[in-house]
Amino acid sequence: MKLIGIVLIVFGVIGLAYGGLSWTTKEKVVDMGPLQVTQEKTHSVPLTPIAGGVCLVAGVLLLISGGRQKS
Repeated sequence: MKLIGIVLIVFGVIGLAYGGLSWTTKEKVVDMGPLQVTQEKTHSVPLTPIAGGVCLVAGVLLLISGGRQKS
């Protein structure tokens, strides 16, 4: 449960700070022998501030509840 809580906290902070996750991939457009043309595509997963806040609160609650169960 602690691991899930930490992951939710990380996603919550990223969602609040950056507004989402984005990454870039390269894709071949033309491959004609020695001539190769690639294109960079940016992919993104938008996270609203509300979803980031919910993830952050849920992660903190999981960390707190996981710590109390073992004591």
